[in-house]
This record gives sequence, structure tokens and C-alpha cells, in this order.
Amino acid sequence: MPRRPEPPRLTRVLECRAATGIVWELISRPDRWSEWSLYVRGAEGLGDPEVKAGAKGRVIVAGGLKVPAEILEVEPGRSWSWKVGGVIVDHVVEPDGHGSRLSMPVRSAGPAWAPVALAYAPIVDLFTSRIVAIAEAEAETKGAG
Repeated sequence: MPRRPEPPRLTRVLECRAATGIVWELISRPDRWSEWSLYVRGAEGLGDPEVKAGAKGRVIVAGGLKVPAEILEVEPGRSWSWKVGGVIVDHVVEPDGHGSRLSMPVRSAGPAWAPVALAYAPIVDLFTSRIVAIAEAEAETKGAG
């Protein structure tokens, strides 16, 4: 039987004036997610202080709802991926000149989840923009001190 093609990754890449370390701290530390997410309030069992590969736990969203999540892989300081339901989101920060590039590709874990991934991608784009803005503000504050 022929192998199905990999589902497309929906993403955009944003340039950031902050160093990769500042961006990494924002995206990899569950205790910081509520700073840039519109609905995430925290996490349980996904790693502390940073996400941990193979961890299975819950993401806590507005209203206290706990949604099962799994950290699929982590490349410290550079990228991590998680699966929530049938949606996978990669979190990737790369050096770029005097700053960094941030992308958070969204894909489905299977064909049934493709419409959900497609609908969720614009929300993740908003998060990406918020992360860049927070990281740049932190970089300016640290540079001024």
C-alpha cells in the first residue's frame, strides 16, 4: 500500500530583534505561556522549568479545563514539538543576524484532524506575533539595563 504524504505544515516565519535565548525562554517554559497565549493558563507534567521530550501531561486553559498533551521532541535552545488532540505544533527559534527567526508550524496527526489544524493555524500565527513582541520588549529592557 502506498504511503500517504505528510500533511502540510501551516506556518509563517517572523523575524525578531531578540536573541534566540530570550525567545526560547518564552516558548519552552510552561510558566511563561500565559504571557503570550490568549487562553493557556499553565501546564502540568510537561516539564519544569522547560518542556521535556516524552512528557505526557495536561495544558491548562481558561476556565481551568485540563487538556491532555504530549511533548514529542525537544532540541534544547532551538525547537520543541507537542501534540494536543490530533494537532501537532512545532516551536522553532533560529539565530538570524542580530536576532532570531520564530516559526510555529501546525500540522495534523492524521487526515481527520486536518480541518482542525487548518483552523488553528491563524491562532498560532497570532501567538507567534505576540511572542516576538514580548521578546523584543524584553531585549530592549535588558539592553537598557
